[in-house]
Amino acid sequence: MKADLSALASETVVLSPSYGVPVGVAIAALPVLWLNPWAGLPLILFATFLAIQAATLRLHFTATALEIYRQSTQIRCFPYADWQYWQIYYPLVPVLFYFREVQSIHFLPILFNPVELKYCLSRALPPSL
Repeated sequence: MKADLSALASETVVLSPSYGVPVGVAIAALPVLWLNPWAGLPLILFATFLAIQAATLRLHFTATALEIYRQSTQIRCFPYADWQYWQIYYPLVPVLFYFREVQSIHFLPILFNPVELKYCLSRALPPSL
């Protein structure tokens, strides 16, 4: 299900999940697992953790804040007024989303549709670079 990106100004946009990063980590773990099971096992477990996070977490872009939900429970809220900068690393193969608030910085793996994420971020707070 695609998010209605035109609704960002007046309604909440919920990003759809993307399993690219968990699958990429799992694929990268396979040769390591074959060469050394004890080194590959943590990578497989990390890929599983990322897949579970992609399945259960949702980013909600509202008119005033980025809200993170686990199923129906809000776990974090980041008001745009506190943001100073954001960036998506490796835009051709997006894997990491970084944003800086007045008091802290945040790194999140891209577990959401990267096109929707970039569009919503650009509408909420234009990139600094």
